[in-house]
Amino acid sequence: MHTLIRSAAALAAAGLTLAPAAASADPTPSPGATTVTKSGTSFLTATTITAGQPVQVGASTGDHLYWSFRAEAGQTHQITATVSFPKGRTGKSTWTVDVFDGLRRRQACTAGAQTPTADAAATSVTLGCTLRRVRPWAEPWSGDPLPGTYYVRLAVTELPEPDLGLPIDVDLLVGVDGEGGASGDDGKLEAPLVPNTRAGTVLTAEPAPEPVAEEKMSLTDWLPEAGSRWVWTTVGGVLAAVAGVVGFALTRRPRRP
Repeated sequence: MHTLIRSAAALAAAGLTLAPAAASADPTPSPGATTVTKSGTSFLTATTITAGQPVQVGASTGDHLYWSFRAEAGQTHQITATVSFPKGRTGKSTWTVDVFDGLRRRQACTAGAQTPTADAAATSVTLGCTLRRVRPWAEPWSGDPLPGTYYVRLAVTELPEPDLGLPIDVDLLVGVDGEGGASGDDGKLEAPLVPNTRAGTVLTAEPAPEPVAEEKMSLTDWLPEAGSRWVWTTVGGVLAAVAGVVGFALTRRPRRP
C-alpha cells in the first residue's frame, strides 16, 4: 500500500496520473442480426446462435435454458443475460449462467456477475460471464479453452418453492473480441529456430560406384595368428593329453607273469 502511494506521488510530481484499467465493454448486437426466440432444454437440443445475435425468449422459473455458439482460436467471448420477473414473487432468488466446452467441461469466467441474487422486490437481474481467450492448442491435462462448440446454460439455483413456474423473459447476447487465428499470448514464429547453414548440393547424375579392391589369399592365411587364443587353446590341449598319458603310466600296476 505504501509503495502504491509513493508511486502515485512520484507520477503526480511528474505530471502524470494513475488511470483505472479499462473494463471490457458490454457486447452489442450485430447490425441486421436475426433475433432468436427459442432455446433448448439440454446439451443435445441447445439452440445454435452466433456472436452478436440477440436472444429473446419467454420461459418459466426453474427451466434450464441452453444455447450453443462456435468459437475460434484467438477470440474472447462475453455473455450477458437479463432475466425479467413478474410481480408477486414471494422471496429472493439466485441465478447462474454457466459455459461449457465441447467436452462438457465447465469453463471459468474471468469477469461478470455469474451467480447474482435478486431480491423479492427486484423486477430483473443481470448476469455476465467473460471467457478466457481461446487457444489454438493446449495440453491434454489442462482445462484451457480450445476451438469448437461452446454451450451456455441459464438456470435458477435457489428460490422459494411458491415462485417455481412463474413466467420470465430472458434477453441474452454473446459478444466476441478478436478475429480468430493464432492466439496473442502464444506468439508467432518469424524465423526457423535453427537455420540450415549446411545446405547440400543437388545431384544431376547418378554417381558411379567406387571400385572394390580384390583381396589376395595366401596359403598361410588359414593359420591362426601367433599369440591368439586358438594357439594357446591347442597348446594347452596337447599338454593336458601328455600329462594324462604320463600319469597313467606312473600309476598303473605292473602285470604279474
